[in-house]
Amino acid sequence: MKLNCAIVDDEPLALDLLESYVAKTPFLVLEGKYSSAVQAMTELPGKHVDLLFLDIQMPELSGLEFSKKVDPHTRIVFTTAFEQYAIEGYKVNALDYLLKPVSYVDFLQAAKKAVQWFELLQQPKEEIESIFVKSEYKLVQIELKKILYVEGLKDYIKIYEEGNPKPVLSLMSMRSMEELLPASRFMRVHRSFIVQKDKIRVVDRGRIVFGKTYIPISDSYKQAFQEFLDKRSGG
Repeated sequence: MKLNCAIVDDEPLALDLLESYVAKTPFLVLEGKYSSAVQAMTELPGKHVDLLFLDIQMPELSGLEFSKKVDPHTRIVFTTAFEQYAIEGYKVNALDYLLKPVSYVDFLQAAKKAVQWFELLQQPKEEIESIFVKSEYKLVQIELKKILYVEGLKDYIKIYEEGNPKPVLSLMSMRSMEELLPASRFMRVHRSFIVQKDKIRVVDRGRIVFGKTYIPISDSYKQAFQEFLDKRSGG
């Protein structure tokens, strides 16, 4: 798989470095490089860009502000010299976050993660048996059949698995997680919870019970959940 990419950075040296990294990565094709977010906002529309390497601190328009205007198809990897932007980067659903000076090893890992993402999107969700999530700076493989439920916190998600007393913690959004999981097997029951349908054993007074955990079903999901229960119970 080849990915079309673009680079936005107001530092000429950083721009040239990332361009050289793209040139020696066989599965990346450079569609454009821009020295400001303002220039990118003018010239990027109309181009098919899968992956955007985007600096955060830039004059006039920051990378974080610009990322909210980018085509939702495009995955974003932020590059910056400041660690404090990491949380903000993940809030806008960034695929990865690279700290300057960016090494080729880190660049390549982020690019490969993008390839995995797009390959996953092309694969029918019903055929997926596992997903990769970033946890503590590592990519961790999670088998779908083991997932009980996913809990969304402010900036993180917790993935609870059968046979694992500790959840897997990942800095990603619930929306991203929902996109990864096949709807035939998983359903959202609350702004903060996604459950695996076949793992539901007990429903007590409108709440799903997993051990000592009671998961609420919010009003906006009650009808869909009731329809699911009716189908499974013959009601």
